[in-house]
Order: sequence, then C-alpha cells, then structure tokens
Amino acid sequence: MAGVDAILAELRRNPIGVRFADLAKVCDHFFGAARQVGSHRVYKMPWPGDPRVNIQNDKGRAKAYQVRQVLRAIEKLEETRDSRK
Repeated sequence: MAGVDAILAELRRNPIGVRFADLAKVCDHFFGAARQVGSHRVYKMPWPGDPRVNIQNDKGRAKAYQVRQVLRAIEKLEETRDSRK
C-alpha cells in the first residue's frame, strides 16, 4: 500500500474512484481515530462549527464529494498549523 503522501497527491489529482481504504488511511493519519457509525467513519476536527468529516465505504470506493471534503479539511488543518508558527 502506498504511503500517505503518495495517496494524498493522487487524491488531489483525481478525487473520483478513490479506494476507501486509501482515504481512510489518509484520514487516520491527519485526524486520528474514527468513530464508526454504521457504514460511516466519523472524524472529529479541532475547530468549532461543523467539527467532523465523515466518509462512507461504497462498494470499496470512497464517494468523490467526501474525498473533496477531506481535502478541504486537510487544507484547513494545515492552515491552522501554519498560523500557529
């Protein structure tokens, strides 16, 4: 299985047809452990508002809109980290 950086680069190039396991690996790396709710994995975010990202296994694939949500959350997380420096 590819490393997190390689998977993240691929997600940014093409958010369609992403393996669910790859998206879950990226989410686990950036957001920590998920809470399993039915077929959804829910990740808590460190900011107020809508502080969660959820992904769903759709026959082994991740839904494209959820991949885009994860990418936005990672960008926000990185911006938050950069502003603290």
